[in-house]
Amino acid sequence: MFGLGLAGFGILGLVNRLDMFSTSGKTILGLSSNGLLSVISLVVAALLVAAGVRGGRTASTLLVVIGSAFVLSGIVNALVLGTPLNLLAFRISNVIFSFVAGALLLFLGAWGRYAGHLPEDNPYYQERHHDDTRIDLPATFTDPADATAARELAEAERVVAQHAASPELTTEIAALHEVRRVEDRVREWRIRHS
Repeated sequence: MFGLGLAGFGILGLVNRLDMFSTSGKTILGLSSNGLLSVISLVVAALLVAAGVRGGRTASTLLVVIGSAFVLSGIVNALVLGTPLNLLAFRISNVIFSFVAGALLLFLGAWGRYAGHLPEDNPYYQERHHDDTRIDLPATFTDPADATAARELAEAERVVAQHAASPELTTEIAALHEVRRVEDRVREWRIRHS
């Protein structure tokens, strides 16, 4: 949606035949623009729309990169306001828009990657937790009861590692870590819980 709005801004700038390198610019949709900013807006809009269509990691990465570029643009253009170096014809409203748009894009791009408590169907959650349900069982676990005990022990160790276990379970797991071989720990767990 943001990409389409940015495309509209760029198209209106080109339709109005703005000077390519004017430092004063003309107002389009409440923001100052020149031909160069219109072209850049169209390119960025195309990247955002393509990222939205592609989805996943590509979209997330592109949102973070473009969001960072917007914030950086806001900083740089705030420093060159009113000077001949103002090549994109920015005004203070453009600077504010750059900061707000950049923060929004950064938030949306980073949400799936860095946020906690993501739903289980989120691809970043799945990537981080793909090994949670799998345990590499030694070849000696031919007995299904040993395999079940190994999974139960792994789950108990996970709960302890997350500091969500009862004091009794924490003590029990700590005692099992004195046993060196995995097979022996699993068998000890099985004996204690059968």
